[in-house]
Amino acid sequence: MLDRTEPPTVSSGASRRRGSRIGTVLRASPSRLAIVVFVALVFVFTLLFMTPVAAADRRPTGFADALFTAASVVCVTGLSTVDMATHWSVFGKVVVVVGTQIGAVGVLTFASILGLFVTRKLGLRAKLMAAGDSNPLRTHHGAVPEGQAVRLGEVGTLLATVAVSTLTIEVALGLLLLPSVLVTGIPFWSAVGDSFYYAAMAFTNTGFAPNAEGLAPFAHDYWFLTLLMVGVVAGSIGFPVIRALTKQLRSPRRWPIHVKLTLVTSAVLLVGGAVVYIALEASNPTTFGEEGAGRTAFQALFLSTMTRSGGFSLVDFDQLNGSSLLVTDMLMFIGGGSASTAGGIKVTTLAVLFLAAVAEARGRQSMEAFGRRIPGDVLRVAVAVVLWGATIVAVATVVLLQITDDSLDRVLFEVISAFATCGLSSGVSAELPEAGKYVLAATMFLGRVGTVTIAAALAASQSRQLFRRPEERPIVG
Repeated sequence: MLDRTEPPTVSSGASRRRGSRIGTVLRASPSRLAIVVFVALVFVFTLLFMTPVAAADRRPTGFADALFTAASVVCVTGLSTVDMATHWSVFGKVVVVVGTQIGAVGVLTFASILGLFVTRKLGLRAKLMAAGDSNPLRTHHGAVPEGQAVRLGEVGTLLATVAVSTLTIEVALGLLLLPSVLVTGIPFWSAVGDSFYYAAMAFTNTGFAPNAEGLAPFAHDYWFLTLLMVGVVAGSIGFPVIRALTKQLRSPRRWPIHVKLTLVTSAVLLVGGAVVYIALEASNPTTFGEEGAGRTAFQALFLSTMTRSGGFSLVDFDQLNGSSLLVTDMLMFIGGGSASTAGGIKVTTLAVLFLAAVAEARGRQSMEAFGRRIPGDVLRVAVAVVLWGATIVAVATVVLLQITDDSLDRVLFEVISAFATCGLSSGVSAELPEAGKYVLAATMFLGRVGTVTIAAALAASQSRQLFRRPEERPIVG
């Protein structure tokens, strides 16, 4: 009897020790664990994409292409070095969808769920980590404004919101898209698969298409295209905003300032981007310059929506005017909302920088919006995010220019799309040499993980300075 009961006891003891070690790592450095988890995910999906069963021709995919695809899928980017519609088998496409779902949850939130699974409970540091995905200020010492979208005590509810909202929105989108896909003549079960594939790619802001023609069969199906825009916007505003809207839809005055800034800034960028595209492309016959007024307005609105991280496209970006490409670069770099499936520096970062400029112009010491005062440390985080993001884009662009010897506008477009996990392409990705694929994959990873998370992981600890040095002002401007 003793011999039969001893092995389970040893095994359960070893399991508890492993769980304890992982829990210790989670509590000691949650940001680093999150990065390690995402790196592990990228390599796991790389191995899956390299298997012969994942390819349509049953031949193993090369490491560089598999790694690039894995990074693009897990980081919900949408760039590819192979034809995503024809290269992968049904199993490969299932792996793509699963990878985008994991990536859509968010690097910090997913790591929190892992910690919850291992330790069976969310400790304080794990809650700090999960809250950090919705509020990067959680990674900093000091007081955090109580008006933030998600408080520590609400993290469990946020995680439930992530899962429920993702499932609900994607299922609803898939059902609504199904009639349009059936009209194109695709067999029923293939149409069901394509509909839910499009729904997943829209909500996760990935932008892959299951068919080789892309959106060409739906170019004039305004119902289908509108649903894609709705899915992209729903995924890009962020889970904290979705949660606030579901709880307080009829009480906008009670919305946290994060929700208000996200919605207002997103709306301004969406409408403003469409107006700018109309102005710049109205005379371009190769895009939508020869379309009617209604068609041109819809095309511009669709393009403005997708440049914010959606990834779907109805136009050839090589045909856009140079001014339109520059506007697209700026919109992609901004991206969507915090704790969303979108990338970029986030709309609230842009809003904070704008409010800081307004406060400085008015000679005020603090930033204010919607009757609330925004503390100065938020501005420091915003500046750090923009600086790190610009640095990553600049370095990757210089390296790719040296590797590819391509034009600056095309390479810069591709790099910003990778960093902002947007997925729109100027065609550079399909022509990249092996070294270029590694550079762009790393750019996608850094863009998805987030500059704030990278900075928090690199800082082993934050020490409190108990003295202040003499003050002296440098000349700025």
